Amino acid sequence: MSRLQLTQGLRRSADLFGDRVATIMGDRRSTWREVENRVARLAAGLRGLGAQRGDRIVILALNSDRYIDAYYAILWAGCVAVPLNTRWVWAEIAHALSDSEPSLILYDAHFAHLAPELAKTCPVVAMDGAGDGSPCFDALVSAYDPMPDESAGGDDLAMIFYTGGTTGRSKGVMLSHANLAGNFLAQQALLHYPSDTVFLHVAPMFHMADACCLLGMTAIGATHVALPVFDPAQVIDTIVRERVTAVMLVPTMIAMLIEALQDRDDDMSCIQRIFYGASPISEAVLRKAMATFPNARFCQAYGQTELSPVATVLEHEDHLRGYLRSAGRPIPTVDLRVVDETMQSRPFGEVGEIAVRGPGVMMGYWRQPELTGATIIDGWLRTGDAGYRDADGYVFLVDRVKDMIVSGGENVYSVEVENALMSHPAVRQCAVIGVPDDRWGEAVHAFVQLHPDGDVSADTLIAHAKERIAGYKCPRSFTFREDPLPLSGAGKILKTELRKLVTGQA
Repeated sequence: MSRLQLTQGLRRSADLFGDRVATIMGDRRSTWREVENRVARLAAGLRGLGAQRGDRIVILALNSDRYIDAYYAILWAGCVAVPLNTRWVWAEIAHALSDSEPSLILYDAHFAHLAPELAKTCPVVAMDGAGDGSPCFDALVSAYDPMPDESAGGDDLAMIFYTGGTTGRSKGVMLSHANLAGNFLAQQALLHYPSDTVFLHVAPMFHMADACCLLGMTAIGATHVALPVFDPAQVIDTIVRERVTAVMLVPTMIAMLIEALQDRDDDMSCIQRIFYGASPISEAVLRKAMATFPNARFCQAYGQTELSPVATVLEHEDHLRGYLRSAGRPIPTVDLRVVDETMQSRPFGEVGEIAVRGPGVMMGYWRQPELTGATIIDGWLRTGDAGYRDADGYVFLVDRVKDMIVSGGENVYSVEVENALMSHPAVRQCAVIGVPDDRWGEAVHAFVQLHPDGDVSADTLIAHAKERIAGYKCPRSFTFREDPLPLSGAGKILKTELRKLVTGQA
């Protein structure tokens, strides 16, 4: 029986659009036929280095055309791709390596300084020219003949994405071929990306949101344009030079692009689609964006990595009808309910936890069956997000059940930050919340009570935290208190009271 394979999208594009430009990275261009040949040779090289079917292979790299090669070569070889967050510090990288137990690690020049440490885990491969003696992509392509596609498919594991955890450790979200392929096809039923789309990747490719676009655009034969990092001026220059037609952005990026364009006179008329999500966006920024990109159809997506990733979409027509505060309605194949603590549905207009069922629901958390069982109940995934639905089925998010902060499109779990701060000997008690921020959507704010003999500054605590967690997770502001933090009758810190102190809202 034929099964959904992510590599089928690459094979299809090479067959139907072989001479079309597939990837653009600076001055480097490859056609779909060239990408397929390169991927088949790389896959053979990965096998030649000892990778076996089902093995995990880690990717630690910035965005590039080589990242696309890496994703597909891993799958082509029948292995499992494990992309890592490029903003992690070493302790976080080391945890993911220990947890996933990869057979190979692929890295780019940006992380070449870590190659000796990475090699202590397993063999390493440089995605670009290697000056440290590691085998590199170009050498493998030259040394190996193309191998047949031996990708797994269907409900087999395809990728593991690490996402922040409420226990203070990242957890691996297991997604199958069917999860990932089916989610894009459901989105495509609404969004109708044309085959000749020129898609710009500026959101990180290790994120599920951009990875979904990468896989989907490959399946329809679109052209990928990659930038290693987000820089507003470079994004604008690239849009103009390559006549980009579609892009996926987080709201922070949209705001920064609008600001940069105020001092420039660039033609943005080529942009036909802007796909955004990952964090809240203000109506003012959204209205400015719609004016700045007059030919663009705007689409907001709500979801999470555990949903492969999209659950709802706010279509362009919904924007025009004034639903700017909504996260949209469920995509085809997705059931969505708003439930109480016992998983009973709540009436329209009443707030509860959003639960989702459908083919995009993850296989589970890697090696964490108890957490998986607590998250997926009778096929329904508990998102941890609070919201409500109106009578027309539009979803409105009002808060997060879990203590997660979304800053610049990145998920930050408060307990992870609290653990880092509490490891300082001067800290007696702390609590972390998200506060509104015009630039980042939300910023991390820490309430800290020191020991009686404790003497430490905010700068010192930030430096201490940066040794343990990524910089974007660290507090941007502090409130130092002499009194203990407010507690509930059960002894839990009342973060609702703390939010009132900073924002005036619970």
